[in-house]
Amino acid sequence: MFKKILFFSGLLFTIYSCTSTDEGELIIADDFDRSSMLENIADNIILPAYEDFSGKMNDLKASGELFTTNPNQVNLKAFRTSWLTAYKVWQHIEMFDIGKAEELQFKFHMNVYPLTVQDVEDNITNGSYDLDNVNNQDAQGFPALDYLLNGIADTDVAILEKYNQASGNNYKKYILDVLNQMKTLTDIVVSDFKAQRNSFVTSIQNNATSAVNKLINDYIFYYEKGLRANKFGIPAGVFSSTPLPEKVEGFYIDICSKELAMEALTAVKNVFEGASYDSSEVGIGFNDYLIKLDRPDIVNNITSQFAQATTTIDNLNKSFNRQITTDNISMTKTYDVLQKTVILLKVDMLQAFNINVDYVDADGD
Repeated sequence: MFKKILFFSGLLFTIYSCTSTDEGELIIADDFDRSSMLENIADNIILPAYEDFSGKMNDLKASGELFTTNPNQVNLKAFRTSWLTAYKVWQHIEMFDIGKAEELQFKFHMNVYPLTVQDVEDNITNGSYDLDNVNNQDAQGFPALDYLLNGIADTDVAILEKYNQASGNNYKKYILDVLNQMKTLTDIVVSDFKAQRNSFVTSIQNNATSAVNKLINDYIFYYEKGLRANKFGIPAGVFSSTPLPEKVEGFYIDICSKELAMEALTAVKNVFEGASYDSSEVGIGFNDYLIKLDRPDIVNNITSQFAQATTTIDNLNKSFNRQITTDNISMTKTYDVLQKTVILLKVDMLQAFNINVDYVDADGD
């Protein structure tokens, strides 16, 4: 009976919020200003985050070049610092699978983890590789740099010794090639979004290809897969018979997985609330759209779950590898908190917006 009531109420809402053209395309009948929402997200969230990331990539590339020129403890520390700084900003842009970012599979070149170490070592040994090839997506980006900075030996002394040997030249070359790939893709993606900004903010139709529908779907997909599953569920063993701590983000440095996850959650909250990238101002977000549709209940529930997720994640070890090894129950409980928001976003919010899911759910809700 409950499912029938839910379906009937959803049907009534669909009739209220949309009408159809002769071709069957849904026309938005509510009077919410979708374009202003997109303008705020584009101008105050996406573009500032892209600009910051572009600058951080410049710094990362420069520190990598300095380290490969002179591998010493000071330069290793500086390289690690710029890597983590850029990695934190990356958490704010990974969800935006827009334009060239989608076409070039930007996120798959930048942050596929766990890293396939054998592929990295084979590439370095062979000296011949194509980082544009999909088979090398798990051998580049931030995870590859994590390994090359922190995982190729057990101590800093041994790491530096490896780079200062004659055979270290191949490792240095690989670092530079990975950095060049990351920087080149970043420049293309940022330039592309700047060029398409105007068409992005006016693409408000209710169809599968409109910017607003794709943005909302990408947002939910990132929350469900990039944040909930990749950062928590998979390494905690939610989808496997045993925990897999080696699959955490930032595995080799082993001190920043919580920090990266908190950045990602902040990015998700900012978009929902319409808060600027630097959190200094609040504009129009998904919450405002829901309120306009007379669904403050959904807003309150999502906001409450975000707050609970923030508290729960903050109580975890800074290393998710150690957290899983010593107390995986806390990790799986955090996943459960995040999971509750998936239902609110993917079912309640999408039904209110009358937007269909545009991706295949691989692990269930």
